[in-house]
Amino acid sequence: MAEAKLIDGKAFAAGLRTRVAKGVAELATSGGAKPGLATVLVGADPASEVYVRSKGKTASELGMASFDHRLPAETTEAELLALIARLNADRSVNGILVQLPLPKHIDTPKILLAIDPNKDVDGFHPINVGRLGSIAAGAPLDFPVPCTPLGCSMLLADALGSLAGRNAVIVGRSTLVGRPVAQLLLRMDCTVTITHSRTRDLPAVCRSADILVVAIGKPEFVRGDWIKPGAAVIDVGINRIPAEGGKTRLVGDVAFAEARAVAGHLTPVPGGVGPMTVACLMYNTLQEARRASGLPFAAV
Repeated sequence: MAEAKLIDGKAFAAGLRTRVAKGVAELATSGGAKPGLATVLVGADPASEVYVRSKGKTASELGMASFDHRLPAETTEAELLALIARLNADRSVNGILVQLPLPKHIDTPKILLAIDPNKDVDGFHPINVGRLGSIAAGAPLDFPVPCTPLGCSMLLADALGSLAGRNAVIVGRSTLVGRPVAQLLLRMDCTVTITHSRTRDLPAVCRSADILVVAIGKPEFVRGDWIKPGAAVIDVGINRIPAEGGKTRLVGDVAFAEARAVAGHLTPVPGGVGPMTVACLMYNTLQEARRASGLPFAAV
């Protein structure tokens, strides 16, 4: 059997960013306001600083307004809620992203709940979770959808075309990835199984999958002999493990070399799902800017 065809998330994300930039320009010519993305970072976590900087830079590159709010680690919950209230009321802001994790003295669910659902471009607000859970098969995603799951569904549709009738197995039941991916694949007419740490004979369940999405947070957890020959495998994991010479390297939740010998399609790590997250954040921000300008949802 030939090696799996690699799903190039980096290239797809670049194309999506180009289409979003075109959508931003078209919105301006139609009289709509420039999309605005506000990022909020509490504290000085180095990794979070890199992520926030990347999101702001990308927004600016696509013609959006970027509003960067850096708050000290000792910021109180009340102060953060007051900032979110101001951003909710600011018509120049279409998307609000509060970088996680927050300091321990701040109630994260309370903060996420305070964000206007129509500005919740991360798709984490309970109203948007409910929208995704109740959407009809094939209906438009005209509300913010969690970015990484949305990116997974886009990559699968691009690689496979119609997903109708395919058996999809999700390894991991988190509210950030596993559950929303399952809802998106149900919308695309897949038959979906969600697995987790208590699933019996997990390798056998995985081998039943035409589509296998792995988001378990364990390096190289899924082995090649767990994969149905020809299956499409989406590896959401990103783990840093020791390498030769005292260095480290990035690996996914799937044993890449083993999977590549069996699967039909496979996302690499890095360069697979990762680049899609920021691109989908920009996509969500554009859609919310269209909504604010009274324009209908339009997939790009």
